[in-house]
Amino acid sequence: MDARAEARSGGGGGGRVARMVVVSAALFAAAGCRTPGIDTDLLVPRGWKPNPWGPISNAARCRGELPNIPNNPDMAVWDDWARRNLRDGDLLFRMGDARAALGLFPFSRVSAAIANSRYSHSGIVAIEGGEPVVYDTTTTGPQRHPFAVWLLDARGSVAVKRPRPEYQAYAPKAVEFCRAVYDKQVPFDYDMRLGDDRFYCIEMTERAYRTAGLPLSESIPLHRLPRYHEYPWTVRLMRLCTPMVPQQRAYVIGNESIGIWASPVLELVYESPDARPPVDVTTPRPPDERLARASSTVTR
Repeated sequence: MDARAEARSGGGGGGRVARMVVVSAALFAAAGCRTPGIDTDLLVPRGWKPNPWGPISNAARCRGELPNIPNNPDMAVWDDWARRNLRDGDLLFRMGDARAALGLFPFSRVSAAIANSRYSHSGIVAIEGGEPVVYDTTTTGPQRHPFAVWLLDARGSVAVKRPRPEYQAYAPKAVEFCRAVYDKQVPFDYDMRLGDDRFYCIEMTERAYRTAGLPLSESIPLHRLPRYHEYPWTVRLMRLCTPMVPQQRAYVIGNESIGIWASPVLELVYESPDARPPVDVTTPRPPDERLARASSTVTR
């Protein structure tokens, strides 16, 4: 069993923990595709085996076999805003707090830092039955979340971008692509090899629009990431323990200069540095209110 497989198996032992750190670090250019154990993955009972937000689990929710999705005032604000403002094909970005090695390795933060980005994860919006949902992929596989639930895993900046008006016609096909990936449960791309047989989160976002005919960004070699050389130990471990190489190309969220975030075909819809819901000026909110953690509301 190789290092990546051992990390996924959840086996014990110091060596396996160390390898989990290596694997998480090696995936940095995937810009923080999350690891299991964060808030939205806690909205299923212990022992539930399927992808927590894959087709089997979502069908079980519809049948009442999984707990109802909790709500709170901040989620209600986000839901109301999303119904009025989001469209099919909008791109979502968030900074998460995915961790590895028993919570010791801040996966999302490191991955975003190497790419010099404010964001570690991406997804695409679809409006289904009048409600906004988010398609993305994680280490547990392609997922479909209600919009406000997807935001529960934000631990920093959140943002929404969309194709400029002249490119809006590409959005429906991008959403179609996401639904197909979700239905097929295309595996997660642990090795970040660009292709069609598996995806990491940003690759899925880019491929959705490329398949529709609208490239958002170009892939870049890992060693060209803005802060790649500031993390020499991460790079060395990557080369020792994974098949990834510095010249390997990847899609990244990036910033104003590189990656999807810099795409000239996109325009900014909303951005917040602290995952704060949009404020309705008619109903002011306390300045220190934050998006509550949903895991505390679920009976375990």
